[in-house]
Amino acid sequence: MKKIYLLFSAFGLIWLPLLLKAQAPGTPALFNADWVFHKGDIDKGIDGLKLEAYWKNVSLPHDWSIEGPFSDAWASATGYLPGGIGWYKKNFAGNAAWRGKQVYIYFDGVYKNSEVWINGHLLGKRPNGFIPFQYELSKYLNLAGQNQIVVKADHSQFADSRWYTGSGIYRNVYLVIKNPVHVGLWDVAFSTPEVSPAKAKTNIKLDVTNSGSTNTPVTVQIKMFDGKGNLAATLQKQLIAKAGKQQVNFDQQLISPRLWDSEKPELYKLQVTLLRKGLKIDEVTQSVGIRSIRFDKDKGFFLNGKSTKLKGVCIHDDAGALGVAVPPEVWVRRLKILKEAGVNSLRMSHNPHADYLYDLCDKMGFLVIDEAFDEWAIGKNKWVAGWNVGTPSKDGYHEYFKEWADRDVSDMVQRARNHPSIIMWSIGNEIDYPNDPYSHEVLNTGRNPQIYGKGYLADHPAASGLTPLARQLAKAVKAVDSTRPVTAALAGVVMSNEVGYPEELDVVGYNYQEYRYADDHQKYPDRIIYGSENGMAQQAWAAVDSNEYISAQYLWTGIDYLGEAGKWPQRSNGAGLIDLAGFKKPEYFYRQSLWADKPMAYIGSRAITSAEDKGIWSHRSAEPVWNWQPGSKTKVDCFTNCQEVELFLNGQSLGRQSRAVAKGQVPYWEVAYQPGELRVKGYNNGVEVCSNAIRTAGDAYQLKVVADKVLFKSLERGLCQVEVYVNDKDGNPVFTAEDDISVSVTGPARLLGLESGSNSSHESYQANRRKAMHGRLLAYIQTTGAPGIIQVQFSSGNLKSSTIILNVK
Repeated sequence: MKKIYLLFSAFGLIWLPLLLKAQAPGTPALFNADWVFHKGDIDKGIDGLKLEAYWKNVSLPHDWSIEGPFSDAWASATGYLPGGIGWYKKNFAGNAAWRGKQVYIYFDGVYKNSEVWINGHLLGKRPNGFIPFQYELSKYLNLAGQNQIVVKADHSQFADSRWYTGSGIYRNVYLVIKNPVHVGLWDVAFSTPEVSPAKAKTNIKLDVTNSGSTNTPVTVQIKMFDGKGNLAATLQKQLIAKAGKQQVNFDQQLISPRLWDSEKPELYKLQVTLLRKGLKIDEVTQSVGIRSIRFDKDKGFFLNGKSTKLKGVCIHDDAGALGVAVPPEVWVRRLKILKEAGVNSLRMSHNPHADYLYDLCDKMGFLVIDEAFDEWAIGKNKWVAGWNVGTPSKDGYHEYFKEWADRDVSDMVQRARNHPSIIMWSIGNEIDYPNDPYSHEVLNTGRNPQIYGKGYLADHPAASGLTPLARQLAKAVKAVDSTRPVTAALAGVVMSNEVGYPEELDVVGYNYQEYRYADDHQKYPDRIIYGSENGMAQQAWAAVDSNEYISAQYLWTGIDYLGEAGKWPQRSNGAGLIDLAGFKKPEYFYRQSLWADKPMAYIGSRAITSAEDKGIWSHRSAEPVWNWQPGSKTKVDCFTNCQEVELFLNGQSLGRQSRAVAKGQVPYWEVAYQPGELRVKGYNNGVEVCSNAIRTAGDAYQLKVVADKVLFKSLERGLCQVEVYVNDKDGNPVFTAEDDISVSVTGPARLLGLESGSNSSHESYQANRRKAMHGRLLAYIQTTGAPGIIQVQFSSGNLKSSTIILNVK
């Protein structure tokens, strides 16, 4: 494997200049290969770089925190995983073709406090670990020889967030080569001021930059292609590019446009080209969509003029075993699973996410709230010994807010404003959490579902401080994009109402405060209200479904995530519809019964004495298990969207029930256990439309593996996601199995990680073995790009092993 890696490192050094030359002018090229990493600080910093002997080869993206080990010496807030300081460096050859051009390095995200040097020259610092940034390298480059880029990331304040952030260069890095006259990567703004099925008016504003001092005549050309590659529009203007930036404005009307929506996300390719004397000198290409959005205080949300309920979930960045260095394929799998549940919207909690995730939302039809901050000028509690336990840390972004907030939120918006999926910009999450940190006398009265401490705390900062900061951030957003509303997720609405904070927002998010909807809709008739963060209970959805003026619910959360954990040994949060491995929980199927259109039915059983779930994260205990003591009484719950369901035990009907009249719309049966098969059938208008079964499982006997992909292309890294199941000899899943499963890989690939979904396992994520949970395990196998056959074997003690073959051509 080391030889293969070195071969491809050499390949990258030889071919990088040619690959860059082959791309369209100005197109970003991935710059992820051939980095080395040192964990820990370096004496004398950049001046001591050559004296440091220990470096290990890494390919970006890279998250050093996930390498662990887990320890209660770290913070529960960030998953009991280490922070620290890390250094990266990369050597690359210059290119004579770059002479007279501008060469940039673009980072999609470095956590955090990054400093970047080229050939010993400091380029700049960026405290925020979630915001993309770029630096120009040109004047420090050696075009005829070797160059060295160095990055330091300082996450020594490890308890600086309420969830896992990871550490290091955890997102993609790009090299961008531009001519002196060019269009910056974020300097195109596309909007659709008028949209109908018959016609759409589009507006394109772009900045042309001339970094030289000579006026240069150029042609600015705009082309739009539909999803089939057909030319839909073409425009051009002549421009004398003067030193600095000049804005060019285009308006275009499209007849019978292909509208983007969540069910059919039609995309256009927008191509912006600069020509000089007929030759292409720069090009920026982006996907865009034609759609209209509108929020109404009484009628809710409208997409392309159609009333639409936002069935949303909140998500964090990480993917368990992979930390926050997550390949796009992982999110494709996750988003498909969420889509099957009826989810049509995502809230990017509580920070901007990786660039490719917005592209996926555009392609897959998810409506997005992009969110900037979890705290503003004053720090929140970050728990160290467990959620709400002990003394919290106060480290965090607030230390940089005064200097960086306007720029960070502006960059968030400018980077992502052309994505049709984005419908709102959120300037903050729970900044008004009562007493964490802001307080107000009104907390001594009324109902406050989320509150730290008891009542008003006079020694805490006054809630009135929220309003001017909200006004400041909203202004910064509007300066970049006025086509979307500004929102925030409010935790202390009763307090914020007293100080005017909601009035600074276009749309107001309420976290876990459904009980306030009716009163506030009446008291503040011009306010647009939606549920920005909500629990799983049926009544929380009823508050949306039964109120026309409430447009949305965003469940906490769509997926389990690292951090925001309880006491050790818990190290991740289990609030999701799916677990860290992407396996569906019973709660997933309950949500599917409320939100999905495709007929479905799911059954799970539990002991008849078990207590009903009443929490806002109920995580219903209807597990897909049919293994009990003979004759014992069980309760069988059915989550379904069908009109009627009928339960069968070993082929014998136990009765048909109507969903409409069932308590909470969840039919159930009390059943005396008999081994065999329990099956439910769903009916609409008397016709069977779906079924689901669980069976008595025997002892664990064999491993079954299911790969999402087995054919890969050479010269690129691919990802195979393998679901591993522990089955009995008849092929039935053994839900209670916790067997230790090991993986061996031969051929041009490596094991990237193993994930069981456990929220308390402290097994090393760097190991090639892991215990199953609920009889399941997920393996990530990453190809190196070299052609060949890959054999991946899964084994576990005396169980029958299983092997998959991957082919890289």
